[in-house]
Amino acid sequence: MKVGIIQQHNTADVKDNCRRLSERIAQLAEEGAQLIVLQELHNSLYFCQVENVDNFDLAEPIPGPSTEHYASLARQHGVVIVTSLFERRATGLYHNTAVVIDSDGTIAGRYRKMHIPDDPAYYEKFYFTPGDLGFSPIKTSVGMLGVLVCWDQWYPEAARMMALKGADMLIYPTAIGYESSDSPEEQERQRMAWQTVQRGHAVANGLPVVTVNRVGYEPDPSGMTKGINFWGTSFIAGPQGELIYEAPTDNEVAAIIDIDMQRSENVRRWWPFLRDRRIDAYEGILQRFIDE
Repeated sequence: MKVGIIQQHNTADVKDNCRRLSERIAQLAEEGAQLIVLQELHNSLYFCQVENVDNFDLAEPIPGPSTEHYASLARQHGVVIVTSLFERRATGLYHNTAVVIDSDGTIAGRYRKMHIPDDPAYYEKFYFTPGDLGFSPIKTSVGMLGVLVCWDQWYPEAARMMALKGADMLIYPTAIGYESSDSPEEQERQRMAWQTVQRGHAVANGLPVVTVNRVGYEPDPSGMTKGINFWGTSFIAGPQGELIYEAPTDNEVAAIIDIDMQRSENVRRWWPFLRDRRIDAYEGILQRFIDE
């Protein structure tokens, strides 16, 4: 499968962000992409650096303007597009939602982010209600896509559930970066931990992983922090965790990566982790903590 990824630096100009994404989608489709994955909350700046009720104005219904726009592009170019939107479900009820548009322009499905962080500069609990759609792959013309979002990527349970329900690959739209007060050594440890855990999901489930992060500096509107330097490093790993592609930490990228989907079948035959799972012995996984 030819997978296109767009690692973009966003600004406060929502229309310009959309214009640049649209141009890159057209470019990747022209170059043969079958599936194009966008970064988390790609329409705007990462507004969760602050708690501000005015930012709810950025949310929109699904279906809505963004899904209509990307559906038109998907239909025009014959590609599957994974978007990441601020969903307005009802007054006072919002989600961080990935929407998958099939190549005919129809909405193939959506995933609402399940794990919601609440850390300095990542105040997502202020904005997003935890997802209620569970971990279910989305059926498309290019296969079953196990779409998760950002903070979900740290949880092996989420990846496993997608694999157990038949996902052909795991996809993570992302927005994560450096805290400027951390030392360069700590920043690098965090970036590598982020990549390593996802490569581990690829190994444990015998599936490719596609992760698309934003890139560049975005200031903190409140001035309480020094803002976020999003570390890019969008990457694709194969079913043994092998790095097939890695984007730079400091530049925008629009690239096509060819994934050998048959390799997952072979790897799962060599390493049959699903066969050997001790499902009779995992009761404790449903507890918050196990006190002996």
